[in-house]
Amino acid sequence: MKFLKEGNFKNKRVLVRCDFNVAIGPDGRIADDFRIVRTIPTIKFLAKKNAVVVLMSHLENQGKPVSLRPAAKHLEKLLARPVKLLNDCVGDKTRKAVSQALPGRIILLENLRFHKEEKGNDPEFARQIASMGDCYVNEAFSCSHRAHASISGIPQYLPSYAGLLLAEEIANLQKILKKPRHPFVVVIGGVKVETKSPVIANVAKIADHILMGSKIGAMILAQKQQSAGRGNAQKEPAVGAIDLTSPKLHFPIDGVLALKDLSEGYLRTAAVGTMRGEEDIYDIGPETAKFFAEIIKSAKMIFFNGPMGLFEKREFSAGTSAVVEAIAQARGAYRVAGGGQTLEAIHKYKAQNSFDFLSTGGGAMLEYLAGNKLPGIKALG
Repeated sequence: MKFLKEGNFKNKRVLVRCDFNVAIGPDGRIADDFRIVRTIPTIKFLAKKNAVVVLMSHLENQGKPVSLRPAAKHLEKLLARPVKLLNDCVGDKTRKAVSQALPGRIILLENLRFHKEEKGNDPEFARQIASMGDCYVNEAFSCSHRAHASISGIPQYLPSYAGLLLAEEIANLQKILKKPRHPFVVVIGGVKVETKSPVIANVAKIADHILMGSKIGAMILAQKQQSAGRGNAQKEPAVGAIDLTSPKLHFPIDGVLALKDLSEGYLRTAAVGTMRGEEDIYDIGPETAKFFAEIIKSAKMIFFNGPMGLFEKREFSAGTSAVVEAIAQARGAYRVAGGGQTLEAIHKYKAQNSFDFLSTGGGAMLEYLAGNKLPGIKALG
């Protein structure tokens, strides 16, 4: 893999795959610019080298592709310089506009996903885009687990480089996988067992403690009890990779319980083992939060992904708040976090400055930590 600082980009047309797929507010403006901000160093680096910087991305709102115009306008404000949004990402007009651009100019191609060939990783679509550039830069770690045309297709046709952000993502996640500091504590929350289980199974080889939040913790605990002949939970195939007998795994002791449909304003704090059939767990309880905080206090490295419960609702926010605070106070530890809801919680509790690295990736980060080869990174050689 070649890195950005190894290339000669003077007067070159550089195709840069970014991830500007960010939240859009009701007013049509960018509501969360974290991923956009993180691409700024690479854009400035290339512009300073007198490259024609050709940015490309996708953007979806409510599951449908929408124009990148809000991203272009926001990027102009961040850079304090013009960003020309083209009407398409392929075609004669697009090719002409790119070929006539002066060195140092910044161009943004229109949404890649307006063409079904992008997600289909169509070779001809990738070749058409590649023909407009002299080289390619992947600055979209958060999309690199997708075998799409702009991620794994274009590098087949052009000299390719890892952008500054992509290189930083890999370096920080490699610290976790290859050079963990001990005690190494992993905090996993959320509800998607199928995406979290491979990560738990892989990091369990190197972690000292794995703390699991309310929903995912309760689900995996139910599987553990079933495997021991003490439960009747529905079998979760995704949990099969985890060694449920490992003493490294720590489950919720108590939780904030409510009806499964959150109706009637009903909730109670009780031991997880007392949960009734009509109830579900929506936050870790105070005893679990205290237990987790004690383990976190001793850590020299912490990886955090997934809230401890439905923290968006005040009545279920105490567990996530307590865990974020405990991580923020573990000042001797190297702290890494990532994932959309995780970053939302960190910002909600104003703890972003307490982390050494915040990943732009969600699914890509989890797949990388699960030990999988990401198509976007593999394509860079």
